[in-house]
Amino acid sequence: MTAKIIDGKEFAATVRAKVAIHVARLKEEHGITPGLAVVLVGQDAASEVYVRNKNKSTVEVGMNSYEHKLPADTSEADLLALIDNLNNDPAVHGILCQLPLPDHLNEELVINSIIPAKDVDGFHISNVGLLATGQKSMVPCTPLGCLMMLRDHHGSLSGLNAVVVGRSNIVGKPMAALLLKDSCTVTIAHSRTKNIEALCRSADILVAAVGRPEMITSDWIGEGATVIDVGINRIPAPERGEGKNRLVGDVHFASAVEKAGAITPVPGGVGPMTIACLLANAVTACCRANGLDEPEGLTA
Repeated sequence: MTAKIIDGKEFAATVRAKVAIHVARLKEEHGITPGLAVVLVGQDAASEVYVRNKNKSTVEVGMNSYEHKLPADTSEADLLALIDNLNNDPAVHGILCQLPLPDHLNEELVINSIIPAKDVDGFHISNVGLLATGQKSMVPCTPLGCLMMLRDHHGSLSGLNAVVVGRSNIVGKPMAALLLKDSCTVTIAHSRTKNIEALCRSADILVAAVGRPEMITSDWIGEGATVIDVGINRIPAPERGEGKNRLVGDVHFASAVEKAGAITPVPGGVGPMTIACLLANAVTACCRANGLDEPEGLTA
């Protein structure tokens, strides 16, 4: 048995196309252009690439993109003042502050200074609480992307056993909440979980979000299970030359693909969905701000 490969690049392109259609409709029917503001503090190389990709994708779907690049020594007061201005700007429907922030800035304080309605990352404590209690919220982009792919593959998720390996606030916990909301039976596994391999084998849906390269092998996977690999890890690749690396997930793909029913690759699986779902969240935030119907198929 060889697993079906869930192509995140292709799926993300479909999501972006849907977003573009909704954006065009908002412009034509309501004279509204969704706006997304991205704040980058400092010059972290990976963050700069990510922000550049976000800006490019935002413009491509027809939304307004507002970039704010601040020096690494920006004071907390100045950063909070900028966010306050964006909170009060009617042209801005979504705000995200690229993480990680420089050490002198309080990430929790900054995240929670963004009003929940514009928190397109879904990290504000109010959105966390709303999601945990099954209410309407802004949903973190990576778990939302995973949910979209699972719904597309399975149709209904009702009654399926789901195991989420990892308990981070960014992926593990919100992923579990989303699966529970879709009527899965959900278990969160972590470093202290006993008999974790057997637990994972019991899953119809296995979500790997632990940050350990290739930790989950085929022995952890039940026959025909759907495996969503959220991990992005760089490991040495001497076969490519001295000092070279390659990207792998938290799942040992070569063995897992022979056991799973469906699986996301790394790269090209969950990763492309994160920016696509950020765009989807920005459109959702715009619709909610203007009392309009939310975009079908782009929300949790």
